[in-house]
Amino acid sequence: MHTVTGYRPAGGMAARRPHVPAATPARVLALVLLFLLGATGQALAAHGISIDGKVKYPPGFKRFDYTSPRAHKGGSLVLHDLGSFDKMNPFTLKGTAPFGLDSLVFETLAVPSLDEPFSEYGLIARDIQLAPDRRSVTFTIDDRARFSDGRPVTVEDVKFSLDTLKSDRAHPFYQVYFQDITSAEILDRKRIRFHFARVNRELHLIAAQLPVLEKAFYEKHGFDPDGGADVMVPPVGSGPYVVADVRPGESITYRRNPDYWARDLPVRRGMFNFDTITVKYFKDQVVSVEAFKAGEFDFMVVNIAKQWVRDLTGRRFDSGELVKKKFPHKNDAGMQGFVFNTRRPLFRDRRVRQALGLAFDFEWTNRALFFNQYTRSNSYFSNSDLAATGLPGPGELALLQPFRDKLPAEVFTTPLKAPTTTPPNSLRGNLRKAMRLLARAGWKVKDGVLRNQKGDPFRFEILLVSPSFERVMAPYVKNLKKLGIEATYRTIDAALYLDRIRNFDFDMVVNVFAQSQSPGNEQRDYWSSQAATRKGSRNLAGVASPIVDRLVDAIIYAENRKQLTVACKSLDRVLWYSYYVVPNWYLPYHRIAFSSRLHYPEKLPLYYNPYQFLWTWWTDDAK
Repeated sequence: MHTVTGYRPAGGMAARRPHVPAATPARVLALVLLFLLGATGQALAAHGISIDGKVKYPPGFKRFDYTSPRAHKGGSLVLHDLGSFDKMNPFTLKGTAPFGLDSLVFETLAVPSLDEPFSEYGLIARDIQLAPDRRSVTFTIDDRARFSDGRPVTVEDVKFSLDTLKSDRAHPFYQVYFQDITSAEILDRKRIRFHFARVNRELHLIAAQLPVLEKAFYEKHGFDPDGGADVMVPPVGSGPYVVADVRPGESITYRRNPDYWARDLPVRRGMFNFDTITVKYFKDQVVSVEAFKAGEFDFMVVNIAKQWVRDLTGRRFDSGELVKKKFPHKNDAGMQGFVFNTRRPLFRDRRVRQALGLAFDFEWTNRALFFNQYTRSNSYFSNSDLAATGLPGPGELALLQPFRDKLPAEVFTTPLKAPTTTPPNSLRGNLRKAMRLLARAGWKVKDGVLRNQKGDPFRFEILLVSPSFERVMAPYVKNLKKLGIEATYRTIDAALYLDRIRNFDFDMVVNVFAQSQSPGNEQRDYWSSQAATRKGSRNLAGVASPIVDRLVDAIIYAENRKQLTVACKSLDRVLWYSYYVVPNWYLPYHRIAFSSRLHYPEKLPLYYNPYQFLWTWWTDDAK
């Protein structure tokens, strides 16, 4: 399952990722449910469910443990984001929606528990029934569920939401994520059944992540810009906040709905405590840091080591007015890396991609730029038991062996390990190896320039959205120049960057392939051949491999945790030795700077992003 959220993961100088709409973009709707079946074979309704059939919280529980009974409502919160926004629908491809819209205004049928790896609890759905044959799931809508305009949430709204998000009017992500949900059948006034194409142990949980849209609103105002929608009309949702003020290019303010229908539900108690949440927009990260120090906003996730160590200092930190703190987590760190666009002929040869990876000196970068804060990414499932280690075991070999003659030999013979310059290794040694690889791929240096047999120079551009990443690219480009490669880097406007990402119009970018504790359908969007040609997908590398497609299916249709782990490790090895990215780094904690007037619960969640955590905070301003 996907960690669905609008949050951009921290982890070194993590690049700002393209917005991926969430059943969310922005809550980690990670994780999933398996239902207990009665002895008679009849499905049992459940308030909460998990992959292994066990849930932490019993029926009638009071609140999640990572919320606080001391939290109270009131006060204001000011946040920031970079760039701008030009629409009020977070579920379409074209344009950029404001931060927070998906997680504050819209809700899903169920929500995850952030202190369990694979559990969800009903929100709009009062209970959920998985059919004995696991080919369908039935949701019963809570009688109390209301949209912010007072209309009840109906099964017609749920069906409209599924049909709309599976259509070509929505962001392509949803078409892939909900692909195996074939249809929605209205059973009665409160029950709706989703039918599945095939058995998939997490599909009913994915179904529970469906964002519920108000049918009447979108029939009046339209859904997608190309269909003539009123793109800047504030949407109606069932969430804890409504849009109170919109200033395009500057800010958006959300106001807590005093009539919010779910405010006393266990899954919402102690959460969403601020009366107003305002998001201000800034041009870049450097400007935003200075604005934070000047008191222009209250909470900042820090993705840049230099800012954390050197820039976030001064009088307000010394006095305690501003605080910076590391919050540990147990998240699967996934993979951040410099991504090759293999749609470009320049990067189609695996040896070329391997050679360019050898030119990145992580150890120097970590020491000179990052104050030795980071760990090198060593897997597409870093910081997780899903990461491939050692040589393939029997289960992995069973999946990989049929493709042995089509896979790199290293998949079977060499543990995953990123290039290093730690002695006895060196950058010079790595560059020599890179030169040999390039020569075998038909590239040779002539007059200081790397050229192919036609005489064409090896030249490409690295596209950036954050100027802070330029200091990482400068030494990398310098190392590439030693190979005769003319690489340049350029930082562009966020809106233009997103447009180029969606259209795969780049040579190389920096991206985070985020992972949850239970990978699943979202892997299609990352790696499948189908996604490689679909604009707006997250298959930025252009991976189009029948072998990868088979391994992705093995993940999606794994019947238990053991099969899932084996499939993830197998995919990990194939992706790693295909050299689709130059691996970067990660952190096992979140770096957060915040105003001391904010308070947070004593007990932290385990699997979370900083903004999910923030929705449990409160302020001294509260009455």
